[in-house]
Amino acid sequence: MNIGQFELLKTSSECKARVGKLHTAHGVINTPAFMPVGTQGSVKTVSQQELEEMGAEIILGNAYHLYLKPGCEIIEQAGGLHKFIGWKRPMLTDSGGFQVFSLATLRRINEDGVEFQSHIDGSRHFFTPELAIENQRRIGADIIMCFDECVAYPTTHDYAKKSMEVTLRWAKRCKDRFIATAIPEGETQLLFGIVQGSVFGDLRKESALYTREIDFPGYAIGGLSVGESKDELHAMLEAVGPILPENKPRYLMGVGTPQDLWESVERGIDMFDCVLPTRNGRNGQAITSMGKINIKNAEYQRDFGPLDSACECPTCRNYSRAYLNHLFKQQEILVLRLMSLHNLHFMIKLADTIRKSIKNDSFCSEKKAFMGKYSNE
Repeated sequence: MNIGQFELLKTSSECKARVGKLHTAHGVINTPAFMPVGTQGSVKTVSQQELEEMGAEIILGNAYHLYLKPGCEIIEQAGGLHKFIGWKRPMLTDSGGFQVFSLATLRRINEDGVEFQSHIDGSRHFFTPELAIENQRRIGADIIMCFDECVAYPTTHDYAKKSMEVTLRWAKRCKDRFIATAIPEGETQLLFGIVQGSVFGDLRKESALYTREIDFPGYAIGGLSVGESKDELHAMLEAVGPILPENKPRYLMGVGTPQDLWESVERGIDMFDCVLPTRNGRNGQAITSMGKINIKNAEYQRDFGPLDSACECPTCRNYSRAYLNHLFKQQEILVLRLMSLHNLHFMIKLADTIRKSIKNDSFCSEKKAFMGKYSNE
């Protein structure tokens, strides 16, 4: 198969949910897919080998943070990010566009790009769309992202429109630089475009239309899960879905609760990433088939059952809720790993369950059954 080919294997007869395969230089990604986030080249507390064992087919890194530390030069000298971190499967890097949102107090935007003040040492760095592509070329991920502005919520229609138009101009510059830096021996990277427009349907449609015209092998939907309601999120997916090409993958950036996966897959989304499994796990929250639980609560002090009786992850096979509760109270580092392992395993297996439900034409009934048991947000 050609690198970048997206095989659309089946679409649900009940809704827009679909199963596919995206071919990359480091292997196939089966979609719908949940992608663990490894911002610094590491999914927090979990090793690359453990990620492989739980079935992760792709992980993420962040080009902005990797550019700062350890630096693109070191990664390049190591032979690329895969070799640097010891990961043999596909990888995706964000361009730094999310940091335009998350580091709002440390950056300034203009037509040419964004000036960031490093959160590490205060040094200033000017990111252009061209530099974002060059950095990601050097880092060497299989899927790289256009540089964009992720707009805060709420915002005005006027600002969202101006920002969206800048993002479109940056997308064209990103593709031009991507083509200009083509790998002579054959392209190994895929550049995805990003649809913006905040929670305004007309802007989302316009962004999707013009991003599609620039033509990318995949399309991300950015600027969501930043404070808007679930109804607003769903409305934006429904606005852009009919515009984006059916034969290319759709990636919903930064969205990843269990309910989000079911609802977004139903609306035609193929790929997801989120820090929630590891971040929440490190704070004592477990994602289970019955909903979320906070293992630090006193009610689990004498609960000798597993986190989730329906789960087969190493944590649930070997340790009780009471033990995990004890570890948190004693501030033992092990519990951060055990909780993260469980939550990541849950999300990866959930994506597998969703894929199977689409193949079996049982998506809607299985979604209803899951939602009926999963009792909290």
